Amino acid sequence: MSVSNDLGLWYKSIPPITRIWFTAATAVPLSVRMGLLNEMNMLLFINPTIYHFQIWRLLTCVLYYRVGFNYLVNLFFIYQYSARLESSTFSGKPADYIFCLFFLWICNVLVGSLLSIFILTDALILSVIYIWCQLNKETVMSFWFGMQFKAMYMPWVILLFNWIVRGSFLVELCGIVVGHLYFFLAFKYPQDFGGARLLQTPSFLYRYFPNERSGVSGFGTAPIPRRQADADNNDANRGRQIFGGRGHVLGGN
Repeated sequence: MSVSNDLGLWYKSIPPITRIWFTAATAVPLSVRMGLLNEMNMLLFINPTIYHFQIWRLLTCVLYYRVGFNYLVNLFFIYQYSARLESSTFSGKPADYIFCLFFLWICNVLVGSLLSIFILTDALILSVIYIWCQLNKETVMSFWFGMQFKAMYMPWVILLFNWIVRGSFLVELCGIVVGHLYFFLAFKYPQDFGGARLLQTPSFLYRYFPNERSGVSGFGTAPIPRRQADADNNDANRGRQIFGGRGHVLGGN
C-alpha cells in the first residue's frame, strides 16, 4: 500500500505539462507492445498523413518508441529535463511552455518529413535537453563511466554516444538544430543582440493557461539581457563612487 502511495505522490509531483507528456510517452509504446495499437500507424509517413488524413501520425511520431532500454532512457530524460525546464525557466508560465513544446514539435516534424525520419521522439527530447543545457551552461553534468563535463556539451555527448552505438546521429542532430533555433529566437537574439522577440506565445493560450504566481526555483533561469547586465554594473559602479575617490578592487594591484 505504501509503495502505491509513494508512486502516486511521485507522479503528482511531476509538473503538469511534463506529466502529460510523460504519460503519453509511456502509454503509446506500451499500447503497441500489448497489441492495442499498430506500430506502423505510429510512424511519420507523409502519404497516408496527407492523402488518407491520418493526422494522428504527426503526434504519435514524437511519442512512440519501441519498448526497451532506450525507451526507459527517454522516459528518464523527459522526467529529468522537461520537469526541470518547466519548474524553472517556465515556472508559473504554462502557456509559454506549451508554446515552446508546440514550436519544437512542429519544427521537428517538418525537418523529419524532409529527411524521411519516421520516429522523432529522440529529436523532440533532445531539443528540450538542448534548451535546458544552454540555460545552465556551467552546470557540471555526470554521464556514464564517470565522465563529467559542463551542461553545454551534454547534447553533443548524447549525439556522439548514439552515433557510436547505433551508427547514426541524424535524429539527434535534428533535435539539436531545432532546440538551438528556439533558444536563439526566444533568448539569445532578443536579449544578447537586442533584436525583436520573434517568438511570442499567442494571446489565446494565456486565456486558457494563465500565468501563475510562483517563484522561480531550481536550475535554468533565463539569461539576463546583456544590456540589462551592463546597466546593473554601471549602477553598481556609481554606487561605489558615492563616497568619493576612484576606489580599488580588493586584491588588485
